[in-house]
Amino acid sequence: MNRFEFMDRTHVNPQTLDVWLQEEWLLPNAVSTDMEFSDIDVARAQLILDLKERLGVNDEGVSVILHLVDQVHGLRRFAATLMPPAPDATTGQSGSPFP
Repeated sequence: MNRFEFMDRTHVNPQTLDVWLQEEWLLPNAVSTDMEFSDIDVARAQLILDLKERLGVNDEGVSVILHLVDQVHGLRRFAATLMPPAPDATTGQSGSPFP
């Protein structure tokens, strides 16, 4: 989705979005002359709004929390590469049922 669709879905104004982009709280894909936002960016924006509006977290706190969330996701991806596939509950075999 483009910038305008993103702002419409998240109800974030242009000035706020510019600040979030400058702080690198959101990292949309660059597509030619515009930015392309994903559903992950929308979820991240909702988290930022919850942190700031509902919980009263300041900008420095938001930066720390987002950094920690990113680290947790990175560690989960890394751990998934180290662990063997879980057995399938229906067959009792590991891995994909497809050859």
